[in-house]
Amino acid sequence: MSRLLTAVFAALSLSSAALADPPSALDLPQIGEPADNTLSPMQEKQLGARVVAQLYQGGYILDDPELTDYLATMGWKLAASSATTPPPLTFFVVKDPRINAFALPGGYIGFNAGLLLAADTESEVAGVMGHELAHVTQRHIARTAEDTEVANVATWLSVIAAIIAGSADPDVVIGALSLGQAMSYQRQVSYTRAHEQEADRIGIQTMARAGYDPRGMVSFFQKLEQQSRLYGSGLPEILRTHPLNTNRVAEARARADEIPTVERTDPIEFSLMKARARVLSADRPSLAVDEYGAKLAIGRDTAENRYGLALALAQLGESRRALETLAPLTESHPRQANIQLLAGRLQMQTGARDEGLKTLARMVHLYPRYAPAVLGYAEGLMMAQRPEEARQILLSHEPALGVQLQTYNLLAQAARETGNMAEASYQMATFLFLRGDAGNALAQLDAGLRLHDLDDKQRARLLAKRKEVRDSLPDNWRSPYERGRASAAAITAP
Repeated sequence: MSRLLTAVFAALSLSSAALADPPSALDLPQIGEPADNTLSPMQEKQLGARVVAQLYQGGYILDDPELTDYLATMGWKLAASSATTPPPLTFFVVKDPRINAFALPGGYIGFNAGLLLAADTESEVAGVMGHELAHVTQRHIARTAEDTEVANVATWLSVIAAIIAGSADPDVVIGALSLGQAMSYQRQVSYTRAHEQEADRIGIQTMARAGYDPRGMVSFFQKLEQQSRLYGSGLPEILRTHPLNTNRVAEARARADEIPTVERTDPIEFSLMKARARVLSADRPSLAVDEYGAKLAIGRDTAENRYGLALALAQLGESRRALETLAPLTESHPRQANIQLLAGRLQMQTGARDEGLKTLARMVHLYPRYAPAVLGYAEGLMMAQRPEEARQILLSHEPALGVQLQTYNLLAQAARETGNMAEASYQMATFLFLRGDAGNALAQLDAGLRLHDLDDKQRARLLAKRKEVRDSLPDNWRSPYERGRASAAAITAP
């Protein structure tokens, strides 16, 4: 992710200006005391949003509704069992096969696709999720800012960027952490270990209350510890930002042993999402086709392998072969949403449009609050050239969709196809703004405001959204168009 580091450092001046009155020094009180005097929740949210925007712009986020919804559902289940109420949470998946997870300021929690691939049970994923959630509820990043005396918000943004992007090069991390400071690296490591131990303790308690097996955290630690011994300096990425040692593993095991054993069977969604993560994070779909095809060929006919092969074939455009591969699962799991959504899409792609729409509509009927089902049906209606129906489906299920970004993208497409260009500009601007691209969001809104047939209501709506977007940018920000005009004027000036 070296490109991400470069991009975030390039955005530092913009980031510090965009944050309202950033303090000259972060002097945060300890946990349990108000932290708003120096770094407000809004400023933390802006910090996290800035890093996520860079991840989007760098093409690192795997914007898949089904994977995102799976992790978010687990995250909110854990949050409901947390002793400390977290801020509003945003979960996202990073398209990276390496094992990693991280918490950003403002309740943003990211998971590499590789973490799902490395987990053998859902409780192992929940263990990492509970750990990261504890980092959020205990405000570890804010407390580290206080302990390391980081100079200002912009500098702290570079620290976050380095932790994520420079994890393959410890010198980059150390350099960013000590940027402009005469601080001790050893002190930073010790403080990080204290945070890790606290996050382990709270995470184990939270996952047990949520119904997961607390030994899942221990077994995942043991897996990472084994990899660290095998690979030496080639550590899994998660170990570079989450230091692990024998004592920490032993402490986690002792805490888990104090909690009654939780007997649970993983739902089929766990194995299906593992397959989905593997296919969508693969360098080439053909690699996943070879892998899952080989497993089926030697008799390992599991739901995970069959679904993985069907999805990989779909990614290659071999829809008919994918549908045939998936057929045994569609028959044996008629109510499983992920399997049926893939079947519905494949039916439409192979020409069985009515059958495909029927399959997708049935999933919305069964699971009206499952965002991927609503989005899948809307996409199907768009493929069937029924954009107004797609728009009505999206709008009527808006509470279930929450802030799923694809919602606004699809609404923009549907509006464009029905000729409602003002609505298309508004929805596309919302999509871009939520991705952190305020500049292009403004461009969309300005294009909408130039439409000759705007009525008063449409104009007021576009202007209100424009004010919201513009207020998120520093006062001296100018669009590329404005900068271009200023440069041209400077060149032609006498």
